[in-house]
Amino acid sequence: MKPFWCLVPVLFLDVLSGFGQAPPSRGAARTLTDLSSAVESVAKSASPSVVQITVRALAPLEDDETRTGFLANQQATGSGVILDPEGYIITNNHVVDNALKIDISVAAANQPDGDDHQHYVGKIVGVDRDSDLALIKIDAKNLPTLSFCDSGQLKQGQLVIAVGSPLGLENTLTVGYVSAPVRHLRADQPMFYVQTDAAINPGNSGGPLLDTSGQIVGINTLILTQSGGSEGIGFAIPASVVQRVYKELRANGRVRRGVIGVVPQDLTPTLASALGLQHHSGAILSDIVPHGAAEAAGLAPGDIVLSVDGKPIKAARQLTAAVFQHTSGDQVTLEIERGGQRMQKTVAVLEAPNSPGGLNELAHRNPHLVRQIGILALTLDEHVTDIMTDLRRLSGVVVAAVPLEFAALNPGLVTGDAIYEVNGSRVASVEDLEKTLAAKKPGDPIAMQVERSGRLIYVAFELQ
Repeated sequence: MKPFWCLVPVLFLDVLSGFGQAPPSRGAARTLTDLSSAVESVAKSASPSVVQITVRALAPLEDDETRTGFLANQQATGSGVILDPEGYIITNNHVVDNALKIDISVAAANQPDGDDHQHYVGKIVGVDRDSDLALIKIDAKNLPTLSFCDSGQLKQGQLVIAVGSPLGLENTLTVGYVSAPVRHLRADQPMFYVQTDAAINPGNSGGPLLDTSGQIVGINTLILTQSGGSEGIGFAIPASVVQRVYKELRANGRVRRGVIGVVPQDLTPTLASALGLQHHSGAILSDIVPHGAAEAAGLAPGDIVLSVDGKPIKAARQLTAAVFQHTSGDQVTLEIERGGQRMQKTVAVLEAPNSPGGLNELAHRNPHLVRQIGILALTLDEHVTDIMTDLRRLSGVVVAAVPLEFAALNPGLVTGDAIYEVNGSRVASVEDLEKTLAAKKPGDPIAMQVERSGRLIYVAFELQ
């Protein structure tokens, strides 16, 4: 940073440059006053619905080679938005990840200066790592809430307002513009964001990005920075995505991602020329998943997708992002071109194939560490079978995650393994597994019967 004296000549010249200039017209002054009043109004109405979240979590010690693998209590702050008067709050998943205790600070009613707050214990209802969102519940009633705008109607240059707790400074407001209404950060991921130059710093995560009417444009989630602070390149999860995730998390505790069974790729000039196509850009279906929804709807390899639900498609990532916003049970309408003819196809959105990723979400909501073998485990119950539908047995223990700090104790189990027996004796729950292992001594031989990818195997080892 330049020393202060370096700035004095510049400031002096700025002052001089003001002499001889006409003052702003009354019309311009009135416009600025109206703008200021609009921002003040949003601050007054929206701030009570924005909470500060303080999280205590166990995290690995960093920058200390002598204590690699050690855990320590760490504290961090973030923000959240009240969406329901009964205490449902949306925030970022990374704000509450691995939380041991969540404190929610809510501005007390009838306190316009915001100095008085009530504190509640937050409980995680569900998380969605794909969108980096989490839903929290507190035991409260009659709370002030915010509503969503139609983020699909956002325009570049639109004024937006961020509210949150950057660097722990509760109820901080910043103003900026929509830099880009739709921004894809990685071509291989369907997630997209609203880009803004409103100042966003650590602690703003989970707080709202608002329009001038006080409606939620998106949930602030990340920044691109070289300094570690705000450099005017911030990103918010669009309201359209937040709304769907909120409804799914509240209803099911997780998000049932949807697929239609297509493999899109960008239609390049070279590809178009080789195939004799008139379009030199867009999305072409390179493959159709056998026996999937797209095949049933009559889509075929080589189809060019022109739009999804009336919205133009200019690249493959836009098609992927459009499907990403839907959940199983929805339908999407694709306008395609085939052989020079345009047609519409209505495709059912089916639930994505089950993966162990959902187990990780369950484990973080109710973590149970089996330290002897270095795993986060879950009792095989209806919540697990809802994710892993093809298991051979209905009782046992499932490996939900393998924490890095306990990896040295893990005998070779992987996420998604279902443990049915230990040394020939069945285990029906996490408690059974822990009792069985507690009865063993270091060096005792252990043989676990495990189902992995539909096959039964033995994992044999000596207990450490």
